[in-house]
Amino acid sequence: MFEMGAKLEELSLALQGKEEKATTLEATKPKKAHQLVFRFEKRKGKPVTLVGRFALVEEEKKELLRFLKKKLACGGTWEEEWIALQGEVQTKVKAALEGEGWKFR
Repeated sequence: MFEMGAKLEELSLALQGKEEKATTLEATKPKKAHQLVFRFEKRKGKPVTLVGRFALVEEEKKELLRFLKKKLACGGTWEEEWIALQGEVQTKVKAALEGEGWKFR
C-alpha cells in the first residue's frame, strides 16, 4: 500500500539536474560584458566599498582581488559575487578597473 523512503533512482536524477545548473552558473563573462556597480556600507562604524557582480571562476577572482589590494593598498575579500574593500575607495577602484578594461554603469 504505502512505501517508506525515497527511491534512489529519482534522487540521482534530481541531483544530476542540479549539477548541470551549477556548471552553467559558473560560466564566466568577458571584462567588457560586465556592468559593475558600487555599493557603500558601514560595518562596525568603518566604511566598506562593495564592487560587483562579477561572474568569474575562482582563479580569476583571486587574481583580481590580489591586483586591487596591491593597487589600492587596502584590505579586501570576496563575498559571493562582490568584492568588499576596506575604506571609501570608489574613485580609485573605478580608475584601476577601467584601466584594465572593465566597464561600469
